[in-house]
Amino acid sequence: MKIKFLLDENLSKRIKSAVLRINPEVDILCVGDPLTPPLGTLDPEILIYLEQSQRILVTDNRKSIPGHLQEHWENNHQIWGLFWVREGTNIGELAESIYLLWEISEAEEWVNIVDWIPY
Repeated sequence: MKIKFLLDENLSKRIKSAVLRINPEVDILCVGDPLTPPLGTLDPEILIYLEQSQRILVTDNRKSIPGHLQEHWENNHQIWGLFWVREGTNIGELAESIYLLWEISEAEEWVNIVDWIPY
């Protein structure tokens, strides 16, 4: 199954546009888009949404997510992956990294994996 992404609300929506310019087939949404959690949704609810929608979260939120993620796992839930955005990454680099992950891997490879992008 191809990867589906969800961009955290703190990231620029321009990232989504940049990814879709590279390849419009990439399934990428932003928090606040139709059929996604609304802006301001709390982290635990985002994690449940990710699990149910089988989406990987792309985020730069390194403050609140780790604790909520640990609790999520302790409650026997899973995620379809989480990518922390490295500080100082520009939109072009991030868009290329997201596209490459989509192109070369499958969603099932990232279940409960947390990693950094770009590599």
